[in-house]
Amino acid sequence: MSNFKNVQPLDDFNWEDFENGGSNNVSKEDLEKAYDETLNKVSEHQVVDGTVISVDKKEVIVNIGYKSDGIIPASEFRYNPDLKAGDTVEVYVENPEDKKGQLVLSHKKARLSKSWDRVNAALDNEEVVQGYVKCRTKGGMIVDVFGIEAFLPGSQIDVHPIRDYDVFVGKTMEFKVIKINQEFKNVVVSHKALIEAELEAQKKEIISKLEKGQVLEGTVKNITSYGVFVDLGGVDGLIHITDLSWGRVSNPHEVVELDQKINVVILDFDNEKKRIALGLKQLTPHPWDALDANLKVGDHINGKVVVIADYGAFVEIAPGVEGLIHVSEMSWSQHLRSAQDFLHVGDQVEAVILTLDREERKMSLGIKQLKEDPWENIEQKYPEGSKHTARVRNFTNFGVFVELEEGVDGLIHISDLSWTKKVKHPSEFTQVGAEIEVVVLEIDKKNRRLSLGHKQLEDNPWDTYETIYTPGSVHTGKISEMMDKGAVITLNEGGEGFATPKHLQKQDGTQAQVGEELEFKVIEFVKETKRIILSHSRTFEESAEEPKKRNPRPSRQKKEETAVIQNVAASTTLGDLDALAQLKAQMEKGE
Repeated sequence: MSNFKNVQPLDDFNWEDFENGGSNNVSKEDLEKAYDETLNKVSEHQVVDGTVISVDKKEVIVNIGYKSDGIIPASEFRYNPDLKAGDTVEVYVENPEDKKGQLVLSHKKARLSKSWDRVNAALDNEEVVQGYVKCRTKGGMIVDVFGIEAFLPGSQIDVHPIRDYDVFVGKTMEFKVIKINQEFKNVVVSHKALIEAELEAQKKEIISKLEKGQVLEGTVKNITSYGVFVDLGGVDGLIHITDLSWGRVSNPHEVVELDQKINVVILDFDNEKKRIALGLKQLTPHPWDALDANLKVGDHINGKVVVIADYGAFVEIAPGVEGLIHVSEMSWSQHLRSAQDFLHVGDQVEAVILTLDREERKMSLGIKQLKEDPWENIEQKYPEGSKHTARVRNFTNFGVFVELEEGVDGLIHISDLSWTKKVKHPSEFTQVGAEIEVVVLEIDKKNRRLSLGHKQLEDNPWDTYETIYTPGSVHTGKISEMMDKGAVITLNEGGEGFATPKHLQKQDGTQAQVGEELEFKVIEFVKETKRIILSHSRTFEESAEEPKKRNPRPSRQKKEETAVIQNVAASTTLGDLDALAQLKAQMEKGE
């Protein structure tokens, strides 16, 4: 043992190589160099292909042929839920070796580095690409395509209207790139475009087999204010609102609901525009065909007002069977009125059938016929000479129209309003809506009009005036109105007279004024025209001449002049009084 005591091992002896039977004259540096040459050369910020070693929920291990594997977050592969070990993926080398000696890779950055070229190529080649729906946004969805955030409009998600966008969030779907804005780097994709071509071929096949009158089953796809869209298994048809029911439909939701399966009949279709008109009501018999065969004119029916207009109301007798009550058949009154004055939508009414045309499917109704026509027995209810209370409806220049009851009208002529008052317009005498007492003067049954009077309710005062206001008699009166041609005098015994300016001169030479009460002599009284001509000046002029009348008999010439005056006075009118006054003045001057 002592012979080996001072023996030392070699410092550079390679025990590992010795144990492996290798040569001991190769350096460590040479061995490391040789080892490195068997690995891929990778540099920072390089994009390379790698092989997936393993996949779990948090991370994906990728081998790029380097001395260590890279770890990539699983979130970067959300767009590809089918990723598995052995798949080749492109990765971006962030750092060949970080502080921990770890290879740092990114799949997202690798995709982005080539994404713009790839998305443009997809548009040019109409390529189908995969995308991951990230979230909702205004008007659609955000989709991850090659790492780019693309916009998926709501209208491009499916051929059917989408009611719930949230069900698509988190899904990986196939898309077509349909639009790219190079300036703003905006990308628009569509899922609908993928299935439209297939559906187009499917539609052509379906439409080629359609026939008018064919009954098909479909699913209610969309409901609008004007009708209902029905999916017939790849092609849509429209049931217009008027073809939903034989009755009136104000809202299609009253008849069908979304996703409801219904049978429809094909009414018409257009091969070019691929429009299909469908009907639902046509699957049931027309209600007019089921109408009671014994129903006839004059029968009473009950129904509901479904539509109303100024000219009348439509009454639904049964769903799909309607009759029109014209406004003229709502009241016996002949005054123009609106149907809304009598009926409202939803009213339950009883009516009489006036006309019935089963071929044209038309019916006219009346409700005034439920009451007795007041003109049937007008002579018994309103005989001539009978007195009644009426209501003023309106005026004309020549009289007052009044209503005694609904449907019975009459006219009071302006001359029949008052015995004494000169009425220029009926509005001076009464007002619209007021009640007025009348007497029936005449019945015009043919024209359904009564001639009425108001003044006839009182005795004619002119019968009395005839005995009071005799020519030459003197009466006290008050000047109530002054006009250019003369004055109106209200006489104390009643009635009115007229005096020209010449006959309003007083004894002191002044002219009489409104409001003065004086004595007047009657020059003329005409009962037929209700005219009393008066003179104040005659009351004092003629009394001064009375002594002369006692003188001897007047000459023949004087008699002739007096006769002329009397003849003129007998035929004078209000407009002739000035001429009469001038003639008298000339004779007096000659005298």
